[in-house]
Amino acid sequence: MAGIFARITDIFKANINDLIDKAEDPEKMIKQMVLEMEEAVNKATTAVGSAIANEKQLEKQYEEKKKLSSQWQERAVKAVTAGRDDLARQALEKKNMFEKATKDLESPLAEAQKTALTMRSQLEQLKAKLDEARVREGTLIARHQAAKAKKQISSSLAGIGDGAFANFDKYEQKVLKAESEAEAMAELAGDTTSLDDEFLKLEAGSSVEDELALLKAAANKE
Repeated sequence: MAGIFARITDIFKANINDLIDKAEDPEKMIKQMVLEMEEAVNKATTAVGSAIANEKQLEKQYEEKKKLSSQWQERAVKAVTAGRDDLARQALEKKNMFEKATKDLESPLAEAQKTALTMRSQLEQLKAKLDEARVREGTLIARHQAAKAKKQISSSLAGIGDGAFANFDKYEQKVLKAESEAEAMAELAGDTTSLDDEFLKLEAGSSVEDELALLKAAANKE
């Protein structure tokens, strides 16, 4: 029995955070610890049941011996009243025997009662701690899952890193440069076109003036 209480006490006193840190699968370990607690409480319950049964057995023996002692005392009185000292003497011997047996049982019975009471109290404490562990089980698993998700997100962000952002900025600059070059080429192309148009207009105007001069010359000859 002492070994059972020592084992379950070790489990409850264990630093759960350290155990989780060292475990490959913390969630599995948390569930396993609760199962161990339940098993220990079941064994403790069985041991307490045995202690109570022992207490009841000793108490029954004590009451039986005490009752028999009283009965033989009454018989001794009846024998004396009937003038049968021989029977009274035998009855008193029986009474003394059961009286002694009763006194011999007093110490074991008191010890058994004390043990059963202590074990009952310890068992109630263990059950309370088990109930607490069952409640904390869900919380610890939820916290671990949240921590694991946070770690994964942090790892993903770390994977992107400053280098990835720098590369992104570099490609953005290349795109901006390409856009600027395209705009410059468009402006240059526009300037050349305008210059060609001006010369075409000028040449067209000269042709008209030449034709006008020829018409005037012809008219004067007439």
